[in-house]
Amino acid sequence: MIALTALGATKPQVDDFDGLRISERPDWALASLAARLGREGDLAAAARGFLGSDLPGVGRCVETPPFHVFWTGPEQWMIEAPHDSHEDLAAQLKAAVGDAGSVTEQTDGWVRFDLEGAACHDVLERLCNADTREMAAGSATRSRIEHLGCFLVHRGTGHFSILGPRSSARSLHHALVMAARSVI
Repeated sequence: MIALTALGATKPQVDDFDGLRISERPDWALASLAARLGREGDLAAAARGFLGSDLPGVGRCVETPPFHVFWTGPEQWMIEAPHDSHEDLAAQLKAAVGDAGSVTEQTDGWVRFDLEGAACHDVLERLCNADTREMAAGSATRSRIEHLGCFLVHRGTGHFSILGPRSSARSLHHALVMAARSVI
């Protein structure tokens, strides 16, 4: 067997434009975490022990290497870690939180594209209704991009990640590239 990216290649797709790079990022493992009813405090403590930081609040992210965590809904989060060192992230997380939380493997359910460069905002404002110019670094939101429910994570100046359904990776990639061509 040969591992393929969400775009069907053996190597991640990278598209370079003047002032923008769009990179497919299959090198991250993903797991979702949700608190069980009445166990929110237990989950927070267990997650803090595993992640090395508190779970982020509404619309926020927290990075404590090797983990990056962003809020996805009430008492729900997505956890990212490097795939090479955390291929079994969901199992590790479940072992840490026990029955205080529900954990699901998400790695193959999502595709992640990183947009880096000065033209990020110009591209994103053509694709979604999130006001990326006002988003602070370390924030995350859910938005529609090309009719797809996606997560938009602001990682820092000129760096955003878009996580969308893996089954629509080609459509999402096409939308990103077409928007980039329209502004650059």
